[in-house]
Amino acid sequence: MKIKNLLDQKKFTLSFEVFPPKREGSIENLYSTIRELGELKPDFISVTYGAGGSTRGKTLEISSRVKNEFKMEVLAHLTCVQSTKEDIADIIQALKKENVENILALRGDPPDGMDKFQKTEGGFGYANELVEFIRMRNDFSIGVAGYPEGHIEAPSLQIDMINLKRKVDAGADFIITQLFFNNDSFYSFRDLAMELKINVPIIPGIFPILNYNQVKRISSLSGVKITSRLESKIEKNKDKPEEVEKYGIEYAIIQIENLLNSDIDGLHLYCMNRSQPVRKILTDLSITRS
Repeated sequence: MKIKNLLDQKKFTLSFEVFPPKREGSIENLYSTIRELGELKPDFISVTYGAGGSTRGKTLEISSRVKNEFKMEVLAHLTCVQSTKEDIADIIQALKKENVENILALRGDPPDGMDKFQKTEGGFGYANELVEFIRMRNDFSIGVAGYPEGHIEAPSLQIDMINLKRKVDAGADFIITQLFFNNDSFYSFRDLAMELKINVPIIPGIFPILNYNQVKRISSLSGVKITSRLESKIEKNKDKPEEVEKYGIEYAIIQIENLLNSDIDGLHLYCMNRSQPVRKILTDLSITRS
């Protein structure tokens, strides 16, 4: 089913994001995790797309198995990085052949070794161009990324919001946000979206901190701010991984509980290919699915 239709039918959706493993031989572990996540009855599973298209084939394989073998709805990521229009058309056709109906259209991050994004000759430089291309060619439900604190490359949040409106006006059906640790950032972002008449569902993306080095790296790459309270706690326990994970899960639960009281359109969890923390969060919040 198309995610647009799911969002039309439901007031709240639950989804999880996984990523193709870098090491060969780890993919079966991922499939085990996906099966475990399936027990939690998500509305869809999101599958990422490595920098520079480095996991393109695996993204297609995983998306196909989620949809056709595990019988769960899937959202396949697709980026503009190092791809011509013809390359992207081929990927779209391959997704369609595998019964994938949903695409998250992204400009994409620069490949390893590159400081900034570079448009491929014959390709796209912006996500709104990719959205328009997908919308014109095939009947997919299209999601895009939103950045509650602004994209790291954007001169300001206001300019980034104008770029978001371009993506929605080009044909996006829904928005999934980048991670954030301050809910006020999300609420301000949502208010700005309403002011700009961005009238599609906005699903907050929550990242439970499970590893000190991992969250420091991700916040550095994305520009996402770690609240002083959160940073103090994880810095204090950075040599105690179990404590970092425990507090990271507790913090995510507090974040989500607050969001659930604020009429959100759904919940998207960046689970880092692990199911147990997700199960703990949903159990503690009494989020059960039939």
